[in-house]
Amino acid sequence: MKYYARRLLDNKKIMSTDAKELGTLEDIHINAKTGSIMDLVVTPAEGVDIAKYQKDEDFILIPFSAVSAVKDYIIVDKDKARGFMVR
Repeated sequence: MKYYARRLLDNKKIMSTDAKELGTLEDIHINAKTGSIMDLVVTPAEGVDIAKYQKDEDFILIPFSAVSAVKDYIIVDKDKARGFMVR
C-alpha cells in the first residue's frame, strides 16, 4: 500500500465498499514499534450503527486492514471493519 502524508488524509470521508458513508477521518493510531497504521479514528456519519464497531469515546475505530483504497474517499470493507469490534 502507498504511504500518504497525514495532511492529505485530513477530514477524508470514509465510505464502505457498498457506497455508504461511514464518517470522517479524524486521526490515525500508529504502532510505535513498527510505524504501521493500526486504526482509523472516525467521526461516525449520521445513521451509522456505532454498536457494530469498536469505539473510542465519540469515535469509531476502523482497522487499517479493512482499507481497500485511498483516493477521493477512503474505501473500507464494512464486514472486515465490523470483524474487529473486540480486541
